[in-house]
Amino acid sequence: MHADTLLFRSEPLEVSPGASLAIVGNAPETGAAEAIDAAAIDAADCVVRFNNAAGFRAATGSRVTHLALVNRGGQMREWLEDRHFLERPAVRAAGAFILPFPMLPAEHNRPETICWTREVLALLRPSGRPVHILPEALHERARRLLAPRTRGRPNPSTGFLVTLALLLARGQGAAPVQAYGFGFDGWPGHPWAAERAWFADQEAAGRLNLHPLSK
Repeated sequence: MHADTLLFRSEPLEVSPGASLAIVGNAPETGAAEAIDAAAIDAADCVVRFNNAAGFRAATGSRVTHLALVNRGGQMREWLEDRHFLERPAVRAAGAFILPFPMLPAEHNRPETICWTREVLALLRPSGRPVHILPEALHERARRLLAPRTRGRPNPSTGFLVTLALLLARGQGAAPVQAYGFGFDGWPGHPWAAERAWFADQEAAGRLNLHPLSK
């Protein structure tokens, strides 16, 4: 079996149901949010962060076991052009990576490149750390969950996709996920109100605790 079959697999991230799990979002105010408990985040068995890891080594603690990196669009293109990207503290500290979008076939990635999965896999491969690629089936499920609460075809945010993948991987009866730094605001293409409502439902069901950004 080729080594990459295991290292770069398109499966939801596996996290033990008994493990404590903190997911740290990237709301703009996260880096200075006084209400966030950095010690509680660092004490979790798994700490999942996103992209530039708002508040890392400051307001949100100094651990990152999994770093989700958006692998489509201009942000990844900028990272790939940065020869110091692998030296960033959050990247160096990450024990594994999550790419939220499945790889587009080459014929669907032109004339303008929007999917950078091949390039980021080549960049991360020498590190030997696992890279989890979230499959299209997860995106389809996310859209079905959000569709009743928004208009048109939902475009789920990376934070929503990763949180959904983690909850599905842990299964029913797992300890609640602790979610910090989610502001449900940003790029207007995401259905923020629908995502906020879904998080509220998960909290009501005891699967997730959504910690406020302010006291």
